[in-house]
Amino acid sequence: QASESPQHLLTMASLMAPVKWAQRKDSLYVTISLQDVSDEKIDVTEKKLTFTGTASGQNYSVELEFFKDIEVEGSVWNVLPSSIQMKIMKKDQEEEEFWPRLLLDKTKEKTNVKVDWDKYVDEDEAEGNDFDDSALEGGQGMGGMGGMPGMGGMGGMPEGMDMQKLMAQMGQMGGGAGGMPDMASMMGGMGGMPGGEEEDEGDSDDDADLPDLESSDSA
Repeated sequence: QASESPQHLLTMASLMAPVKWAQRKDSLYVTISLQDVSDEKIDVTEKKLTFTGTASGQNYSVELEFFKDIEVEGSVWNVLPSSIQMKIMKKDQEEEEFWPRLLLDKTKEKTNVKVDWDKYVDEDEAEGNDFDDSALEGGQGMGGMGGMPGMGGMGGMPEGMDMQKLMAQMGQMGGGAGGMPDMASMMGGMGGMPGGEEEDEGDSDDDADLPDLESSDSA
């Protein structure tokens, strides 16, 4: 029992993090309404989101078991001064109907989450009315490959890598440019000299043949 007490105290000391959400047909927008969060830990699977963190000197945690599976790849979250915001992609993005709720458990839905009325739209008005996800720019991807944050933050990384690679290639070309033209000119000169001699010889042969032909014709 003594070994269980530290865990028990930790649980008792951790408050429920306030969560609000909204949805579109292909995605969820989840906000953990805590300011200046530190030591945050967010774990996302297809079925569940777990959060722990500290705000204003108090430990907070929340566990959200989703109503249906979500797609980890392509989902993104960002820690902002005012909150932690997440855009989570639904697994079945072709499904026409909205989820009736965020969580699998109806009771937890009532006690753990609220509707984000700032981002809420009626189901019949959702078409073309996507989330304003500007707050997620520079965020972190939930998947191993980095999805949308991905697109915001990590999307720039491949470009940067390509630029570095391009610059390196240009640097190599530039570094070798001092020697390459010299080699080319040397080879060109060396190649041209024998070629020139052959051409000269060929020309002289032709010139030598012509008078013979003329002389034979005249004869």
